[in-house]
Amino acid sequence: MKVLNFALLTVGGVCIFAQNGLECSKIDVKKYCKDQDIEICLLNLNTTFFRLHIMVAYRAPTGDFNLFLNRLDDSIKSIYKTNLNFIMCGDINIDYLSENDRKKQLDSMLQTYNLTAIVYFPTRLKGRSSTMIDNIFLDTLKISTYTVLPFLNGLSDHDAQMLTIKDLNSQVQDYYIYTARDINEYSINEFRTNLNYETWGCVFGLKNNPDVDTLFNSFLNNYLRIFHNHLPQRKFIKRHNHTPWMTLGIRTSCKHKRLLYLYTRSSNDTSLKKHKQYCKILANVIKEAKKYTYNNQINKSTNKIKTTWNIIKKETNRHKRLKNVTNYNNSPQAFNNYFLKVSENIIKNIESNGKNHETKNVSNCYISNQPHRVLSNINFKNTSAKEIEKNY
Repeated sequence: MKVLNFALLTVGGVCIFAQNGLECSKIDVKKYCKDQDIEICLLNLNTTFFRLHIMVAYRAPTGDFNLFLNRLDDSIKSIYKTNLNFIMCGDINIDYLSENDRKKQLDSMLQTYNLTAIVYFPTRLKGRSSTMIDNIFLDTLKISTYTVLPFLNGLSDHDAQMLTIKDLNSQVQDYYIYTARDINEYSINEFRTNLNYETWGCVFGLKNNPDVDTLFNSFLNNYLRIFHNHLPQRKFIKRHNHTPWMTLGIRTSCKHKRLLYLYTRSSNDTSLKKHKQYCKILANVIKEAKKYTYNNQINKSTNKIKTTWNIIKKETNRHKRLKNVTNYNNSPQAFNNYFLKVSENIIKNIESNGKNHETKNVSNCYISNQPHRVLSNINFKNTSAKEIEKNY
């Protein structure tokens, strides 16, 4: 363990301990600190899959609450981004077990950053009284799977809180990795050129060996070697499509609308009945944001008609479905499966259709189920045993 960040003032203070081996760094927030009123420290934790900011805060019971609220807002605003994973915790000396004005003011400020209090049990026990003046705040939309439990340490009348975040990689990862073949005009031309220059000596040089399986395996090995060499599989990173018109303000308003709905459902306060008016205003804001975004896309597009139709299909959820598309990623496997099963299928068709059925018709019956773009130029002809012996 190592002390990575701390803010130690005249009385009390806060600090963060980080385990050795973690890739993390401290962020300087000393200018926002003031003894007794607000004491904070901030840690930036980086891993391969996610980035997390952790803030620890302390406010003395006699501290200036308004100054604490303003400076806390400024400190979060200085580092906050929409894709940032942020956790705030500490002793703020505001009892969350009871309804009070300071709790409402702090919640309203933190809601602008989508931060919600998640501790629901008393954190300080003294005699017969219990309070919840220590808390943890995080964005439950980004970090949805977690557990928070009290941790009795026996060193203070304050109980610690242990936060366990489950599957953080899958929750905060805004991209996915997929494997595909890098097929372009250059790689296809190189592939064709190497096929043309291939002598296939390993195939036609085995005339003394009449084993068809040996000839085919030799041909397939050469073909796959050229295919994988010029059309290799590569890993690509693709980010999830984010709605361009969905700004931070709209996201915050949507979440606030949800809270208004919950308050309205469980309260008879007439001032909360303006929930419907708030929803109507938010709907108009979203409509204008969409209109502004889509107009910019159309104006900047070189093909305005195509861009317009793409927007219409996206809004109406109508996407073009491709049919009979050859999967080039698995073409070697399809090629292999076809030649491994072609003889069995021909025999089955002959047995089912009778001995007098023409071989050409049987072959065409089987081939009709295959991709036409790949096998459209293949025509099977009857070959006698004499012709086969002549070639060998």
